[in-house]
Amino acid sequence: MINQQLKESIWNQFGASIDMLENAIQLCPKELWDTEQNFWYWAYHGLFWLDCYLTLEPEKFSPQPPFTLSEFDPSGKMPDRTYTKEELLDYLQASRKKCKDLITELTEEVALKIWSHEYKNYPVVEMLLYNMRHVQHHAAQLNLLLRQHINDAPLWVSRAK
Repeated sequence: MINQQLKESIWNQFGASIDMLENAIQLCPKELWDTEQNFWYWAYHGLFWLDCYLTLEPEKFSPQPPFTLSEFDPSGKMPDRTYTKEELLDYLQASRKKCKDLITELTEEVALKIWSHEYKNYPVVEMLLYNMRHVQHHAAQLNLLLRQHINDAPLWVSRAK
């Protein structure tokens, strides 16, 4: 079921989604970063869940410092401070590596293992696809904000760099 070609295809598309999120973060000007549109927050939200959904034992998930578990707060509490572009780009690079490593080392046994966390109960391979869709959703959201506020947005990425 999980052969090398399938793993490469999943990475090429998942990595492209991560690249598109990265490109949107990089293009965001300072004057849009921390406004009522919450550009920084939506970038962070996408990265937090990217990282969490890549954790095979989600009950043990903890984001890298300086990030917290604020995304788990059911009241929708925002993080205690605005994260910088550099912090989020570092988080993105760490999550990109985590994603590529997981896909590269994916076995059929791991792919079929159930990933379960509160409202999600999917096989790992389906969770990868769900996660990729979530990343792409927020990359598109950020691209829309960029288009609306600076009349510019990154180009489509066909495959991971």
